[in-house]
Amino acid sequence: MAATPQNTERSTVAGSAKRSRTTASRVLPPIELPASPDELARKAAALLGWNGVVLPVTTLLGRKVSIVARLRTDVHAERIAMGVGPVADRATVDTWTWPELAATAPAPAAEIIGVLAVARHWRTAMASAVPFARYGEAAMVLPSLAVLTEDYVANCLPRARAYGLAVVTADPYATSDLDLAGRTERLLLDEDPVSRWVNEMAYEQLLRADLVAAESD
Repeated sequence: MAATPQNTERSTVAGSAKRSRTTASRVLPPIELPASPDELARKAAALLGWNGVVLPVTTLLGRKVSIVARLRTDVHAERIAMGVGPVADRATVDTWTWPELAATAPAPAAEIIGVLAVARHWRTAMASAVPFARYGEAAMVLPSLAVLTEDYVANCLPRARAYGLAVVTADPYATSDLDLAGRTERLLLDEDPVSRWVNEMAYEQLLRADLVAAESD
């Protein structure tokens, strides 16, 4: 049976739409990370001059981040003597900031240099980095292709400057470059239950990293 003009028109439109979607998918492939998040975090920390141990990517406060930290060896030794290792229970750590218990709470055993959020898109990286930027240095690590968009220039950069975030890019060969320096002259929150708990998580990771290094030797 011959197709009616109406059916022919619909077929032509549907075929054109399908070809457009296929062409668009070929022209705009998804942006991928050029290396593993851990490798990109290590390179970004070196570029930023953050001298510390770049800890493996972990999920904190529902965000995937890499903490750069150093162990406070004197505090660590004191905590060993007291028998107080890293405390992961948030309810317990919360009590350390209570006025009646603050004097007897163990001291923070980690010095957090900064927090890195590695992601394919700036919105994901920013959502991960901002909660930690309230306490200190924080940076986003993005594929270089992700910053070559109008959306990044118009929407990401103003927000990153407002939050004081640094932006590090990684090209297809995983070479890092600084796209935006972090802003240090900003108000930071004092120590609170959240920052104390994050410090305990960094402390725990630092001890694990030291154990892995010892076993490797």
